[in-house]
Amino acid sequence: RKIYDEYNDEEVELTKEEIKHIRRLLKGKAPHAEFDPYAPYVDWFKWDDSKHPLSNAPEPKRRFIPSKWESKKVVEYVRAIRKGLIKFDQPKEEPRFYRLWGDDSSSADRTKHLAYIPPPKPKLPGHEESYNPSLEYIPTQEEINSYQLMYEEDRPKFIPKKFTSFRSIPAYENAIKDSFERCLDLYLCPRVRKKRINIDPESLKPKLPSRKDLRPYPSTCYLEYRGHEGAVLSISVEPSGQWIASGSKDGTVRIWEVETGRCLRVWEIGEAVQLVAWNPLPELPVLAASVGADVLILNTGFGNEEEQKRIKELLHIGTPTTDDSDDMSSFLSWIQDEKYDCIRLRHYRVLGSVSSSLESRAILIHQLSKRLTQRLPFKLHGLPVSSVFHPTRSIFFVATKKNVRVYDLLKQKLIKKLETQLREVSSIAVHPAGDNLIVGSKEGKLCWFDMDLSSKPYKTLKCHPKDITKVAFHRSYPLFASCSDDCTAYIFHGMVYADLNQNPLIVPLEILRGHTSYDGRGVMDCKFHPRQPWLFTAGADSSIKLYCH
Repeated sequence: RKIYDEYNDEEVELTKEEIKHIRRLLKGKAPHAEFDPYAPYVDWFKWDDSKHPLSNAPEPKRRFIPSKWESKKVVEYVRAIRKGLIKFDQPKEEPRFYRLWGDDSSSADRTKHLAYIPPPKPKLPGHEESYNPSLEYIPTQEEINSYQLMYEEDRPKFIPKKFTSFRSIPAYENAIKDSFERCLDLYLCPRVRKKRINIDPESLKPKLPSRKDLRPYPSTCYLEYRGHEGAVLSISVEPSGQWIASGSKDGTVRIWEVETGRCLRVWEIGEAVQLVAWNPLPELPVLAASVGADVLILNTGFGNEEEQKRIKELLHIGTPTTDDSDDMSSFLSWIQDEKYDCIRLRHYRVLGSVSSSLESRAILIHQLSKRLTQRLPFKLHGLPVSSVFHPTRSIFFVATKKNVRVYDLLKQKLIKKLETQLREVSSIAVHPAGDNLIVGSKEGKLCWFDMDLSSKPYKTLKCHPKDITKVAFHRSYPLFASCSDDCTAYIFHGMVYADLNQNPLIVPLEILRGHTSYDGRGVMDCKFHPRQPWLFTAGADSSIKLYCH
């Protein structure tokens, strides 16, 4: 308990109380144990009966009487103004002398100052030009050797080095050269003053109507159809809107009831079903399914007895037939499939779809009533990606990877070639009126074509970060949609006016999120309900979702 006191050069013996104080101080406490640092605050001043300020003296009389000295000063100023000693608007003295060959106005002097443009300041040295730079700024010997392989204008002008002291820093080698180049830049490089235009950013935005005024449109997930074990590649809605068909990667074709989500029929095909489509005639409810290189025409079993009788006659083939016209026998044959009680169009080549192995460039049109197959006589410049018929006229749209070609089937000639300006087209859809077209691409862009306006896109929308898999128009509502591998579906308002002088109105409405990504794929297909503002989406997560307003 003894410590050495250096100041007094002696040993001091500590008492027990002093040791306790030192230990409490080392622990960060108060030296005295009786001291409470968190004692409640005691307000010694009482405000309960204080109705008046601390000083309740009455105001002096001088504060209510005008100042006598200020009034005297005001009188002096008034007399000086009347005598003319104080003048407010003094006339400017005109210069007595002027330049004989100068301008009549002083505008030349002002323009001299405005014409001067200060030169840009030289670049300040950075960390790499320090005498003691960090290690990441010092290049290795391999990097220094690689500088010799570069062009002279691409080489770094300064190679950082590390010095131990100031006296070991040599003189800068390129000091005179840099000063000379700086003088050349000031002398030879012209300087221009750029005028900045102040524009309100809000004025650049297009004036679009409110989304509330554009209702109804699908916004909420109402129902989910589950039963497939693989990715749902395609869906199709029956013309009356009561049934929906789906084809999946698990090799099944299913028919669902729209309002209840009940699965009515299942066909086990055994191969991935790439596409399904209902017959647009409601009195003949047959379903077409694309499986590999074949197309199946399936009898759904819906309809009354008369309709079923007509369907069975339509789908009955006594012996396998081939169309000999235009040498169609080398392309396909019509076969009666007893297993599924349907017609199988067996293609000997993959037609109407993109095939990396066969590189097919042919498109066939099948006529079910006559069991005939026609090959389009047009030369396709590129691989066909998608094709669609005009809603009311004998016009056929064929989309290749770069362009969309419009053909007249009666006249058998090319009407128009639409330049998409896209990297690769993925899908197309035609407006119910037939004069407008939307094109989706694998770079996430959506193009709207007004064929009466131009062969180039009227609007290009960059909405999806990933590939657009499908686009669709609504039959009766001014709506169109696009779905993508980013697991989203975008809903747009697309109003087409009868007045040709008025351009179509495109307004983004809603982003539908509900599917999950599987194997890098998202939403594979989307279709509108034919009568209601509803949207069906098929995803790679083996589910089908119904979005309602």
